[in-house]
Amino acid sequence: MKPPASSVSSTDAPASEASTTTASSGSADPSGLTPRFTVSPVPPNPLGEGRCIRTAAALIIGDEILNGKTMDSNSHVFAQFCFQHGIDLKRIEVVADDEGEIIEAARRLSDKFDFVVTSGGIGPTHDDITYASLAKAFNTTLVHHEETIRRMKIMNMHRKWATLQTPEQKTATLRMALFPERAEVIFVHPELWVPVVRLGGKLCIFPGIPGLFRRMLHALTDFIPLPSLAERPHRIQVFTERAESLIAPYLTQLQERLRPHNIQVGSYPILYKGVFVSLIGRDSPQESAVQLDEIAKEVEREIGGRILSDEEVAEHKRLAESKFKEELAAEKAKEHLEVKTALNASELEGAVKAKY
Repeated sequence: MKPPASSVSSTDAPASEASTTTASSGSADPSGLTPRFTVSPVPPNPLGEGRCIRTAAALIIGDEILNGKTMDSNSHVFAQFCFQHGIDLKRIEVVADDEGEIIEAARRLSDKFDFVVTSGGIGPTHDDITYASLAKAFNTTLVHHEETIRRMKIMNMHRKWATLQTPEQKTATLRMALFPERAEVIFVHPELWVPVVRLGGKLCIFPGIPGLFRRMLHALTDFIPLPSLAERPHRIQVFTERAESLIAPYLTQLQERLRPHNIQVGSYPILYKGVFVSLIGRDSPQESAVQLDEIAKEVEREIGGRILSDEEVAEHKRLAESKFKEELAAEKAKEHLEVKTALNASELEGAVKAKY
């Protein structure tokens, strides 16, 4: 973790103390568009000196995810983040905007894993209950965080809607700075007033907006004890046009052979295209890369495939998804035409009967 400037504030302190210890002199950009704030310093390692994050879980909060209105992408972003940094993501859970469910899941996941993120439910409306629920999960109350309010006001200085708010609307806005009292408040990005709020040294609260979630998650990298580069996994992918059932016996034998060497074998079919075989090594990059290179060449030969770069993998998937969407649209158009033809035939039959 490399240390950014300034400090971490805690809602444990009175508002005036938190405001002075944060030392965050936010100033508006000369253009009046993008204020810049001072980020927090790196807090002490909550897991203990010399320890790092090994396991993680994501808790996605929101009725809109469960009823299909919104598609969750934040868990995917978090999974990529964990793999990139050598963290073993063990669990992704989705819960409703229900206090009891949030409390139970937050306690269970925090007890079991080193790093837990929540996504969603921290806005200004009645159904944004994440902060309040998590305060209860950690047996604390809610308090307004003055430094967050100050930054929020600076950010809203040039937004006309903010100057026209009624008292009720201002109160709703301030709900977004109403944090659990014993939480750490970590300002991770110089262009954002929204902080990462951490409870129990493990659970980090994020907004549900995908762009904001991604930006804040990656900005958090310098503030948490991540595994060293030597402990991060290495992945090679081999693509074949053969059917998955044809390569399954070989892959089963391969996984049994490689399990003692901490190499994982996975197969992932892409509709109408073929199968990606993934090889993941979890030893040091030097040892793992040598082993994987040799194994990848064997796999390439045995399944009649080809080793792909990350860019080629992404392009294969994009083309397959595009083809699937085109065929789905064509199928829907065909169904629509059939229905329309049936209706026309029915109308014609009715006209004939009416005439005769």
